[in-house]
Amino acid sequence: MSTPLSAPPVTTPSTEADSLADSFATSYAGVVAFIAVAAEGNFAKAGDRLGIGRSAVSRSVQKLEDQLGTRLFVRTTRSTTLTTEGERFYENCHPGVERIVQALDEMRELRQGPPSGQLRVCSTVGFGRKVVAPLLQGFREANPGISVELLLDDGPTDFTTDRIDVSFRNGRMEDSQVIAKKVIPMQMLLCASPGYAARHGLPAGIDELADHGCVNFRLASGRVYEWEFKVGGHLRKVAPPAMLTFNDADLVLQSVLDGHGIAQMAGYQVCEHLRAGTLVACLPQHAPDDRGHYLCFLSRQHLPARMRVFIDYMTERIRALDLQILESLLVKQP
Repeated sequence: MSTPLSAPPVTTPSTEADSLADSFATSYAGVVAFIAVAAEGNFAKAGDRLGIGRSAVSRSVQKLEDQLGTRLFVRTTRSTTLTTEGERFYENCHPGVERIVQALDEMRELRQGPPSGQLRVCSTVGFGRKVVAPLLQGFREANPGISVELLLDDGPTDFTTDRIDVSFRNGRMEDSQVIAKKVIPMQMLLCASPGYAARHGLPAGIDELADHGCVNFRLASGRVYEWEFKVGGHLRKVAPPAMLTFNDADLVLQSVLDGHGIAQMAGYQVCEHLRAGTLVACLPQHAPDDRGHYLCFLSRQHLPARMRVFIDYMTERIRALDLQILESLLVKQP
């Protein structure tokens, strides 16, 4: 004779809702406490960070461990370390908690008004001096709550160590660890002064560069920049013998303006001089076309409002500048 099945306990929607709410409240408080302990390394510092007592933190973590049926920390009188299960739980929870904090910060910024805070910006020396710095006053007027520190450095950017928020980089972006937004193409143009051209002529081809006085640029790495040309759809690099070499792009430009030789320089440096006739271009048909000026930052996921408005402002203003001249030079080619 079979035993009759007992009827399941009757639950009402309100009972289920209360149970869910209690479970969520316990879990959320426990996860926050757990993340704080994992980050700070002990319960007392976690309590200070959360603004609650050490015992409250311990109770929240204990309830979470009871819910999970898993031990998350190994506790001794001297140390608190994550168990293997705790490490896995931390890796899964930490991004979610960061997103919640980011969402709260964004909502707080919306409530409290316009974006504010400090931005630490890095740029290559020439581009920063010529393009970025002149735009900062307009940005500050549009965003008075944001302060900007601009650092000029031709070396690689260390976002973490140097606490850089946004970096302006030139050339080809090969670092997959950062987000690189191309603002404008980077045109590399071979130029000379009209006086130099009158005295020495201009090279009719790349192979004639060795017959001219060349001015070179030494990179922050210590390596001398190799001039680049596009020949038959392929990149060709040339290291011409230099009469003068500088590690400052403005000094290279001034030397060319003074008639000391020819140099390959970025379009943003020379476009005004080419239009004014104080410089003349040569071999524009061989100018490389795969370089760019980039705005770089670490991640799109946790972008403060002050960074978003800066990136948008700079992108719009730089693109509005008349820094592209290669097309008009090619039109003048015979």
